[in-house]
Amino acid sequence: MSNSDHPVVIVGGGVAGLTAALRIHRAGIAFRLLEARSRLGGRVLTADEAGQVSSDGFDLGPSWFWPEMQPAFGRLVADFGLASFGQHDDGDVVLQRMPHGPPQRYSGLTQAPPSMRLAGGTASIASALADALPEESIELGVRATGARLDDEDVELSFVDIAGAVQTCRATVVVFALPPRLLEATVAFSPAIDPASASRWRATPTWMAPHAKFFAVYDRPFWREQGLSGTAQSMVGPLAEIHDATTASGKAALFGFLGISTEDRAAAGESAIVAACVRQLADIFGLEAAKPRATLFKDWAADPLTATGRDRIATGHPMSDRRPWVGQEWRDRIVLAGSESSSRDPGYLAGAVDAAERAAAFVIARLQKLARRNPLSPATNV
Repeated sequence: MSNSDHPVVIVGGGVAGLTAALRIHRAGIAFRLLEARSRLGGRVLTADEAGQVSSDGFDLGPSWFWPEMQPAFGRLVADFGLASFGQHDDGDVVLQRMPHGPPQRYSGLTQAPPSMRLAGGTASIASALADALPEESIELGVRATGARLDDEDVELSFVDIAGAVQTCRATVVVFALPPRLLEATVAFSPAIDPASASRWRATPTWMAPHAKFFAVYDRPFWREQGLSGTAQSMVGPLAEIHDATTASGKAALFGFLGISTEDRAAAGESAIVAACVRQLADIFGLEAAKPRATLFKDWAADPLTATGRDRIATGHPMSDRRPWVGQEWRDRIVLAGSESSSRDPGYLAGAVDAAERAAAFVIARLQKLARRNPLSPATNV
């Protein structure tokens, strides 16, 4: 008989962990969710112009989704009644080819299907998921460090918000974090089989090598010039720029940094921000030189997202239907990070797909144990 403290422990409170928790909760199964950050959302981070977490701000992490191509995520948005709007692409686009030459302007093309954004920011989906869960089942500031097989359970080790080392027991553990981060931060006993560990290490973590910059303005003046806000640059430091104006009308431009993590670290944030503002002025005119605020997020410097292996960009994670866990651990743990999705790895839709697959595994596993031993308190189904 299992002596677990919880039927299920979920490690990670991003969109994947929260979605898995919702499906498991709706199946009537008790769970405990542990999130290392002081907030929920993971790589989903919506901030105001002061850089504080906001319910109506700018997406420092993912911002786009495509409901026609990603119906599961579209259904989740619809189920919660969240408002969405299309990425602004009306107007011309700009190409910056040479450091000393004028930028070139071209007629823009309407994207089909359009990239969609959530009103209030992408964090609205994380907030909606969290609001549907029992508050007492979620703990913030808790960092998992180890997992040990113990009879029929998994003993999970973690450091709590006060810095104390704690343990808990679960029948099944859902790891809703990137495989590479899991391999680097959680020690398994017995060790994960070499093939699985190697695969986890080799899987690129979406967003981890990247950095985003935002410039916030009083109004979207580029639209008055007939520009969409979209620009491509071979000069840098921003390689790709877009209109980031919110549904509520807060005007902004954002761009992805096109310089390496090492160069970003060497330059420092203040120098990068100044260079980005100068570049926006070169592309969009003098009004772009005076933003009311700037935001900068380097995900490669975030230890709860990136490892040392993420300092070199290796492309987007690829779909792979092979099992993520070897024989010895396969009935005790399941991966639910977006990168483990077989449909949309690395995207928001991938987080939902991987979470729903993990939740289905957990529910089936506990139902099987309940049939085998109806009196076991650990099943609690």
